[in-house]
Amino acid sequence: MSSSKIPANDFEYSAIRASGPGGQHVNKVETAIQLRFDIMASSLSAHEKQSLLNYKDQRISKDGIVRIKAQRYRSQEKNKQDALERLHELLERATSSQKKRIATRPSRASKEKRLQEKKKAGDKKQLRGKPSIND
Repeated sequence: MSSSKIPANDFEYSAIRASGPGGQHVNKVETAIQLRFDIMASSLSAHEKQSLLNYKDQRISKDGIVRIKAQRYRSQEKNKQDALERLHELLERATSSQKKRIATRPSRASKEKRLQEKKKAGDKKQLRGKPSIND
């Protein structure tokens, strides 16, 4: 299964009251959305499920449930879309593999440049000191 499209029956929305600014509107209307996604009950592949369970994110609970609260917009529909996009981003980050780094040695020019910079910094600090009587 492709991680770009998650079936609608794999997650559930619940409308809650948003916090923050918005005046009377925010106190009366449940525009914020809490998306709940059960990793183990989803239709993701075994590899994707394992990657998501191992991924370190505060939105993923120990029992494998992803909770995303979307309250950026004043519209419930926009918050639903936002929550779903954030779930897709989380899944994308969890399942993407890091490119393996190939260890390289610094070049001779970069070593010389580093030593010159160190010498320059040392000279600058030397000039900050009190002048001696012999000078």
